[in-house]
Amino acid sequence: MFERRKRRNGAHARKQPTPARRRRAAPRKRRLRPAYPRPGRQGFRRWVPSWRQTLGLFLSVGGVFGALVAIMYVRTEIPADLNAFATQQDNVYYWADGSEMARTGEVNRQDTDLKKIPESVRWAALAAENETFYSDSGVSVSGMTRAVTKMVTGGSTQGGSTITQQYVKNAYLNQRQTFSRKLTETFIAIKLDNRMSKDEILEGYLNTSWFGRGTYGIARAAHAYYGKDVSQLNASEGAFLASLLKGAGLYDPALGGKNRERAVERWEWILDRMVGIGKLSKEERARYTTFPEPKAPPKPAGLTGQTGYLVETARAYVSAHTDVSDHDFDLGGYQIRTTFEKSKMSALNKAVAEARGKLDPEKREADRDVRIGAASVTTDGRIVALHGGPDYLKQGFNDANSSVVPAGTAFTPFVYAAALSEGVQLERGKPRSPVYPATVYNGDNKVSLRTPEGPYWDRSGKIVKGVNDGGKSWGKITLREAVAQSANTPIMQLGMDVGLDQVGETAVRTGLLESSLGTKVPAFSLGTATPSAIRMAGAYATFAARGLHSEPYSVDKLSRNGDAVPVEKPKAERALPQSVATAVGDALRDAVAKGSATAARAAGADAAGKPGTAQDNKSSWFAGYRGNLSTAVSLSRIEPKTQELQPLDGIGGAAKSTLGSPYPTDIWTQYMAALKR
Repeated sequence: MFERRKRRNGAHARKQPTPARRRRAAPRKRRLRPAYPRPGRQGFRRWVPSWRQTLGLFLSVGGVFGALVAIMYVRTEIPADLNAFATQQDNVYYWADGSEMARTGEVNRQDTDLKKIPESVRWAALAAENETFYSDSGVSVSGMTRAVTKMVTGGSTQGGSTITQQYVKNAYLNQRQTFSRKLTETFIAIKLDNRMSKDEILEGYLNTSWFGRGTYGIARAAHAYYGKDVSQLNASEGAFLASLLKGAGLYDPALGGKNRERAVERWEWILDRMVGIGKLSKEERARYTTFPEPKAPPKPAGLTGQTGYLVETARAYVSAHTDVSDHDFDLGGYQIRTTFEKSKMSALNKAVAEARGKLDPEKREADRDVRIGAASVTTDGRIVALHGGPDYLKQGFNDANSSVVPAGTAFTPFVYAAALSEGVQLERGKPRSPVYPATVYNGDNKVSLRTPEGPYWDRSGKIVKGVNDGGKSWGKITLREAVAQSANTPIMQLGMDVGLDQVGETAVRTGLLESSLGTKVPAFSLGTATPSAIRMAGAYATFAARGLHSEPYSVDKLSRNGDAVPVEKPKAERALPQSVATAVGDALRDAVAKGSATAARAAGADAAGKPGTAQDNKSSWFAGYRGNLSTAVSLSRIEPKTQELQPLDGIGGAAKSTLGSPYPTDIWTQYMAALKR
């Protein structure tokens, strides 16, 4: 036993470390090393994080983001008041002198109980916008993801919101597409979904959504588009109204373009979708094969006489030259200072009224369906007066902005300006030769037209010849005199020598729209182009401004509740050399003093202008200027049913052989004479 104990104690003694061993066996203190880049790795592997590091990073970021979202959610409150549409204001238009001209844009809105809206109409909106409305939480995660992605990449965010979110945007927020607004919208939508019933939210949404035509809410939309109470709508009509929720400006057929095509396609899709989600039977769907055409929009009240044409012109300028959307403009509260001057409007309309007083449509068929358009534009582009028709509420089409009336020989100054600017090419391959006001051309009647290669042949194989009014031959005539006297044959040949493309380019530079030029044939030089009176006045203003052109504009200032809104205004650009514009002006003054426009002498000694008659006698013009004011007047007859131009033969009791009409010259002269008094 003693031996066993000794051996056991000895073994124990061997296991006890010496002091040196204890020092060697003590655990080492680990030196701190950075965990990243990763130690013990070589090359790029040092920079590849481990799965623990990656997971930790994601958890940290997610935690911080979650905390921020939680804080923002808690701090976001449902606003106590509805949006500005509930206390809507008018849009106010002012004359150039600051006095009030008209008020428009009052919101056409009327709340209605959800029970009064047919269930099929409600589901048309839900099928179009948010079919899972009754089961979702008020927000769409996938929709939000798409919306934010498109927002970051610059795309449209439409389609990223549930109906609850859209209601929040309509009723409490604004239409700006920003990340912060979208996030606020989401938080309010979640809280609202917990506080209100789905039916209450849907009712609010249908009462606050914009349906176009100045209407907010489906009740007023039913009246605006179908002239009936909302309770009388069927599923087909409801599907069309639901299509407007995607953007009324794109789907209202009355706005023209491809709107009707888009509306029909969207209408069919919504009806099919209603069948797909079980809210419309296949049998009822089969009955809706014809698109429920909405009625034409009513004319706004308070826009009688010429006021409606002025408001329409200014409204179109705001739409095209500011960042204000149609939706925001319909919300109202805008103050629009126009360029229109009351005194000039009064003088122009008085002159037109006196001319119309000479017509007798009851006795003379030639006096029926007469259309008169007129516009007055300054050299800096301000439209100071216009005449759009007899009355805006009777005829909504604005004849001052019509592009269907041929300019006739009032177009010839552009041919003359092109020749003086570009020169002529008499032989193909040879350099252009300059021409001057004193350059002589053949003014005889029935002169054969030539190209650089030889005679100009028409499609029937005949040489085209120019014809002067009344068959008169002028003999050798200078270009300046040809313009002043309205000698057709030298102008037609001049156009061929310059090149009709160059003539068109000159007309566009001075202010005409390229879309109004039409086909380039020899008659082009005699005014087959169809500019509006506004554009013609603006182009003649380029001659008055010695070659500087400013695009016509009708809005001087825009503000909303006192805060200025930027409006794009034209800047003068050099369209013609000053010497060319001066030469054209000399010819136009000769026309008034001793040429084809002597009837306009009463307008003043410095008056410059040119009458115009289409070759088929279906239009008559006078365009000209005095000082810095240019005015154009057009007259035509348009058959209401076919919208085709009719001859002016016998208008006002004149002999049927008389070309054109004296009325545009009379109107222009009386108007300009009244302004100088």
